[in-house]
Amino acid sequence: LYVGLMIKDGQARLVEYNCRFGDPECQVLMLRLGAQALDLLIAAAEGTLDKARANWADDHAMTVVLAAKGYPGAYDKGTVIRGLDALEESSSQVCFHAGTTQGQGEAKGQVLATGGRVLNVTARGATLQEARDRAYAMAQAIDWPEGFYRSDIGWRMLGEGEGVRFGPLFLCLVWSGAGLARFCVRGRLARHWFVVAEGEEGA
Repeated sequence: LYVGLMIKDGQARLVEYNCRFGDPECQVLMLRLGAQALDLLIAAAEGTLDKARANWADDHAMTVVLAAKGYPGAYDKGTVIRGLDALEESSSQVCFHAGTTQGQGEAKGQVLATGGRVLNVTARGATLQEARDRAYAMAQAIDWPEGFYRSDIGWRMLGEGEGVRFGPLFLCLVWSGAGLARFCVRGRLARHWFVVAEGEEGA
């Protein structure tokens, strides 16, 4: 379970509680949980969740969303995304597909964009800066002229001044420790933070 918060003028408003695996807010957590996610799902189905224990990786994670130009308004579908095969995927970094499909006919073998939020590049690191560097390195390696991503994810937590502003941020900041998850709006870089941001107010 995670929350979506709209932050404007330093004030937070709750947008939603959610638990969808397809959302970037969830994917940034899943990378730190790893294969245990399946074990926990099985335990929940078998009624033994009270005996299970989630062990979070002792590091940081960040997700950057690649969206189609024009999103959340009108955008083109069927554009070709290149460079995905060259991305290194490991327990430290993963490119999640949110709105893609395999091409058919003349486009066979190509990855095509079919949605507004199309890819979520997620990376872990010993520090938040390392996780951010890895996530942005993945985003920059993707060849998709019809897509875009924000360049200011994590700037609040890293103390980078005002960063690149696109209007009110839609943020989900999550801190976890000792089996407890807390949802925070802003603060110092203490213990372990996961950061994911996307869209603008009204998106």
